[in-house]
Amino acid sequence: MATHLRWLSAGPCWRAVRCACGELRACGELRAWSPRCAAGRLCRPPGTACREQSRRLGYGAPVGGGSGLRTRLAAGLAGLVGLAAAAFGHVERAEMVRKSSGAPSASPGRPEEGDDELASRCRCFMAPPVTDLRELRRRPDDMKTKMELLILETQAQVCQALAQVDGGARFSVDRWERKEGGGGISCVLQDGHVFEKAGVSISVVHGNLSEEAAKQMRSRGKLLKTKDGKLPFSAMGVSSVIHPKNPHTPTIHFNYRYFEVEEADGNILWWFGGGCDLTPTYLNQEDAVHFHRTLKEACDQHGPDLYPKFKKWCDDYFFIAHRGERRGIGGIFFDDLDSPSKEEVFRFVQSCTQAIIPSYVPLVKKHCNDSFTPQEKLWQQLRRGRYVEFNLLYDRGTKFGLFTPGSRIESILMSLPLTARWEYMHSPSENSKEAEILEVLRHPRDWVP
Repeated sequence: MATHLRWLSAGPCWRAVRCACGELRACGELRAWSPRCAAGRLCRPPGTACREQSRRLGYGAPVGGGSGLRTRLAAGLAGLVGLAAAAFGHVERAEMVRKSSGAPSASPGRPEEGDDELASRCRCFMAPPVTDLRELRRRPDDMKTKMELLILETQAQVCQALAQVDGGARFSVDRWERKEGGGGISCVLQDGHVFEKAGVSISVVHGNLSEEAAKQMRSRGKLLKTKDGKLPFSAMGVSSVIHPKNPHTPTIHFNYRYFEVEEADGNILWWFGGGCDLTPTYLNQEDAVHFHRTLKEACDQHGPDLYPKFKKWCDDYFFIAHRGERRGIGGIFFDDLDSPSKEEVFRFVQSCTQAIIPSYVPLVKKHCNDSFTPQEKLWQQLRRGRYVEFNLLYDRGTKFGLFTPGSRIESILMSLPLTARWEYMHSPSENSKEAEILEVLRHPRDWVP
């Protein structure tokens, strides 16, 4: 399915993030990013380099479907990134300073010196990059460098926006290492004022796939040429699940990732995957339209066929088969994106990461102080039970991580809520608000044209 190559201006960026100069912007209203902070300095929008003008975007050519070539390798490797990071070893624990007090405190190894753009960007991250700065400087144009910086920036901006909304809560910052290669940074806020649990994790891992993993991928139609039974790979991504306390504030999940596999003849296979979806306890038509419209605007910058395709893919993927219902009201989901070029797909993923805060933070601010009844809180707990069922029974990344020896279980299960509930034979009353959301979960809707 081809789309014509188009060059469009970068989409809207939004307040609720820390600028390169250190100012934390207020989040909330649906208003566009202002290129200058209060001090008058030029600041970059989320996900972009520190340039006065945002990069122009383009996209075209076919995108991968649910079957065939690059597909199922990503399903397995997804367990190595984000929430399902299979990691060993040492964990350094620190705490982010309260957002009201300014920039994050220095962590061991944080690049506090240097005035180049890379050092400036790194000072805004939750922790230093997983890859050594000297290595990142040696390969500034390599996609692995660009993607690592993007996911670190996304993690920091989302954490800062959430902490500001929560009103003084702290994120714990766990920096972990994987003995086979690489590591990650898991940031978790628990028992805040607004959020019961909010986790934003990145991982940057590399090594060799086992022969068993390679065999599984070949069985799915992938011809992988190994050398001495080894198949080098690199995988990195950012992943998050945010569970608010108020049942009228929806849960959100997002994940964006990049993979490379090197075959025996030196051929490099690469692809991107990811998505973002919303899981409300109660249906709010205005919220659903806002969320989907924001994602659609991000997709439309790169082709008019992307949002409808990825929206349907999301509805199909987040399906709890034994319940006959979706986990939420959807969003976008894609895998194995490897055309038309690395740069153009990267710019598409960059647009998707820039849509996270404006699609979600206004909904949190809108509903975090809503009143609710014990019955509505009970319904939230029951819906969270469905969330747990999907993640443990169907989510490919979670399952892969749980069955990988030596996996870092805390990072894999970070997506689960602190509290959930299962009641025997619970059924909502006919024509109730609870029945209304169930109808949508069983029969997905098109929220925007």
